[in-house]
Amino acid sequence: MVGYTGEIQGLSSGCAYKGDEPIKVGMEILFALGKGPQATSSTKTYRYWVAVTDRNKDVIAKEFFTLPVTFPAGTDRVLITDKVQGIEIPRTKATVSGANFEVLVGFDVTPEMVAFNRVGKRFRANAGVAQASAGQPAAQ
Repeated sequence: MVGYTGEIQGLSSGCAYKGDEPIKVGMEILFALGKGPQATSSTKTYRYWVAVTDRNKDVIAKEFFTLPVTFPAGTDRVLITDKVQGIEIPRTKATVSGANFEVLVGFDVTPEMVAFNRVGKRFRANAGVAQASAGQPAAQ
């Protein structure tokens, strides 16, 4: 059984740079967070990271963020937008393009969570809830 779930639903970002200044990135990340049957509290602090890489190569920098969430009474899912500002990507000279870098976002997960995700399992707060057909009771 699952206590809490999290999905990254969307991300919007913008960057700016001129001359040989670092690239400055800001983003908004939309999270869909859930409270499952094994949840022990109506509050949960999720942890996620933002990493900057040389495109398809090494991680240049990685920073962790916390996202405290309170599930209102009777609610098992919430949507939260978190803003991340102040990401700077260093460049050695003005001719280095932003296309040489990637900014990645992900949840900080345990080895058990990684194993769960790798086998293709997926839990959502409404998983297993059957919708009643017209005139038919919902499956139990």
